[in-house]
Amino acid sequence: MKVAISVGPFNEDYEAAAAYVQEAERLGADIAWTAETWAHDAATPVAYLAAKTSSIKLGTGIIQVAARTPANIAMLAMALAAMSHDRFILGLGASGPQVVEGWHGVRFKGAVQRVRETVEIVRIISRGERLAYQGKIYTLPLPGGEGKALRSGARPRNIPIYLATLSPKSLEMTGEIADGWLGTSFMPEHADVFFSHIAAGAARAGRTLADLDLQAAAGAVAFSDDLEKLIAPRRPGLAFTLGAMGSRQHNFYNDAYKRAGFREAALEVQGLWLEGKREEAAARVPDEMVLGSNLLGTEAMVRDRVRAHRKAGVTTIQVQPEGRGLAERIETLGRLMSIVREVNAE
Repeated sequence: MKVAISVGPFNEDYEAAAAYVQEAERLGADIAWTAETWAHDAATPVAYLAAKTSSIKLGTGIIQVAARTPANIAMLAMALAAMSHDRFILGLGASGPQVVEGWHGVRFKGAVQRVRETVEIVRIISRGERLAYQGKIYTLPLPGGEGKALRSGARPRNIPIYLATLSPKSLEMTGEIADGWLGTSFMPEHADVFFSHIAAGAARAGRTLADLDLQAAAGAVAFSDDLEKLIAPRRPGLAFTLGAMGSRQHNFYNDAYKRAGFREAALEVQGLWLEGKREEAAARVPDEMVLGSNLLGTEAMVRDRVRAHRKAGVTTIQVQPEGRGLAERIETLGRLMSIVREVNAE
């Protein structure tokens, strides 16, 4: 099992982010993912980090597909692959209706199909083939006009594509077409909520789960024997995820926790959040949800959680080491890396 880190969403301090990724690279982390919300984009920071590192893989985690044309995504992916000497991984996702319709001005309807067609078009372009495509959303060249079926002028590249998906339909698509999965709202005890759908999609394409890098967000990493001290600061973040990361009708993170057995709590927290009762919402987040979604506690407890991820079939854990400042975060990451190596050796 490998370890990935995430940086961003970015605002201004790129030097600090680069220092963190450089230290993670030194410790043996496999991948650093950049994030994209409605601040800075996910792609530009990869170029900056590529110039500051030499071996760690770099990925967009994730690019919102509605924000760019598939050809533009292919162009930036091929550029970043070249700049990083083929260390780049293209992470894509649909985002949600609040961002897609509110920020990008694109209808969210057909989001899963848009992701599928984007992946197909990106692969046509990155393979160096002439772009002629007929889909439900994209038809290239546009019919009835002067468009030509063009071939990229860049050197063909094999760019891994990972998808961030949560709904059953999108998880099946991931198993069918992706090189890897970027999972959130994940607890290893309930991995089947995700992996059964990925496996079903993979089977349709003549593949198995072993053909994908199954990356799961293992959450915050913090060490202490005072669990309440570790749990309390994470409740507001989970309340935000359950209540604010989508509308009442479309919150894919909330839906994932409901499928994992937390339906009552997820709905209660969401309802309180949407009523503006944020402190009450945070207070209703169950301890079990916090502990299941993060790597918290003594080294023995964290080791058990790492084992649980490995047993569930996770191939890479994506983590957020805690600490006051870079030195403490790196110390935390170093302790985790040692634990992961020990578990891998068992």
